Amino acid sequence: MLLTLTTTHRPATDLGYLLVKHPDRVQSFELPAGTAHVFYPEADEDRCTAALLVEVDPQRLGVGRGRGRRQASTPESFTLGQYVNDRAYAASSLLASALSTVFRSALRGESRDRPELAGTAIPLEVRVPVLRCRGGADVAARLFAPLGWTVTATPIPLDEQHPDWGDSRYVDLVLTGTLRVADALNHLYVLLPVLDDAKHYWVAPDEIDKLLRAGAGWLADHPERALITRRYLAHRRALAGQALARLTELRLADEPLPDDSIDEPPADPGPVAGVPGAEESAGAAGQEGRAAGQEPGTTDTAGPGRASLAVRRRDAVLAALAASGATRVLDLGCGGGALLTALVADRRYTEVVGTDVSTHALTLAARRLRLDRLPERQRDRIRLWQSALTYRDDRLRGYDAAVLMEVIEHLDPPRLPALEDAVLGHARPGTMVVTTPNVEYNVRYEGLPAGRFRHADHRFEWTRAEFAAWVERVAATYGYTATIGGVGEEDPEVGAPTQLAVLTTIESTTTENTTTDRKEERR
Repeated sequence: MLLTLTTTHRPATDLGYLLVKHPDRVQSFELPAGTAHVFYPEADEDRCTAALLVEVDPQRLGVGRGRGRRQASTPESFTLGQYVNDRAYAASSLLASALSTVFRSALRGESRDRPELAGTAIPLEVRVPVLRCRGGADVAARLFAPLGWTVTATPIPLDEQHPDWGDSRYVDLVLTGTLRVADALNHLYVLLPVLDDAKHYWVAPDEIDKLLRAGAGWLADHPERALITRRYLAHRRALAGQALARLTELRLADEPLPDDSIDEPPADPGPVAGVPGAEESAGAAGQEGRAAGQEPGTTDTAGPGRASLAVRRRDAVLAALAASGATRVLDLGCGGGALLTALVADRRYTEVVGTDVSTHALTLAARRLRLDRLPERQRDRIRLWQSALTYRDDRLRGYDAAVLMEVIEHLDPPRLPALEDAVLGHARPGTMVVTTPNVEYNVRYEGLPAGRFRHADHRFEWTRAEFAAWVERVAATYGYTATIGGVGEEDPEVGAPTQLAVLTTIESTTTENTTTDRKEERR
């Protein structure tokens, strides 16, 4: 199987940095069913081509099939067909698996040497000279054209010496367009097995996560998403139904939320309770928050000279981050970038990452941050990534602190364990700051009917006892210590309008205490 990727971006040899494969070397990688080779047939300043050649070992592929694992809907259902087939020559799920193994960093959009280029669309040409395409060239165009590709799918005749025999089920596929390399590879990873309409391995439920991860940012809005999902999941109706339901959720998440939220107490919210360092940083952070403006969908009734609850909440989060000593921070579910604006304005933060499942929100955040106008040094501190918080994302690991500001209440309760595992278990920031509404305080809002949440998109709102129980449980489960406080005026009967928790990893706490003890000893 052969796939080539060509660019005329200057210098074209930068393609080697994006693929993390040097143009002057031939590299080989062992696969479960064969060997993959990466080499460059041409590499100069004007034009560079990377080739992926996959050699399939029929015996190794057959051994994998003989281990008792059920297989998806592959055409070689008869015994001899497992050994005498087109798998060594025609692009299929085997090639998609090789892409995932060989170009893992490029698929994630990562490039240590050319990070700015990894996020830039460049001219690309992809060629797959032999691709089994169920449905013919028309299906290839229907799948790739909506993604910005110009598609040329030339049917391959059964026999060039006998044109009257007609065309085979294979096409010579050429795609041209201006896209990010990561997007191009993810399109191929998903759509090659879709066009083949077969997989070389059993399709399990975890294939849904693979599909949504590779399809992030494009699959939910693709006009052929139902066909893509059905074929990618080997026509397993239950899995396809689950995947389509989750794609529908992603599409809804990209739509603007109704402007009917209530997020403001009737009086001056006052100081933050239970958060170390809040008083010291509230003034300066509040100026940044007010400069950023009122969050969309809130009603500011604080009055002249009084900070809104949205600003007070932002100040409280900034205070908790400052007290933690963090320099590399994640804003998870960043929305339109209100908190990101304040983080970027503070030079103590050397790296600021905003993530959101909504591409619309990330576009608004980029506009709010004025990324296109920032000096390069400032821009290099900022990352905006599309990511769903209920799925593990390796990019989010290793950060000093992370923030979930008014995020958890937008998830259905059954999805919370997935978020807990992905964020506290897998990403595992040193400090985790969480804010969420206090439902007990809702009785103080005159315009809020009894039993109604503060925002139309909220799936739940917790009492103080419920929030405390959740914080205590996740802290014990994932090895954190926790403090719980409130943001806004502390009502003697119903508490503060916003609940806030700061979770710190036990190892971080131990290190901090040891450092403090040593300082005391030196004194």
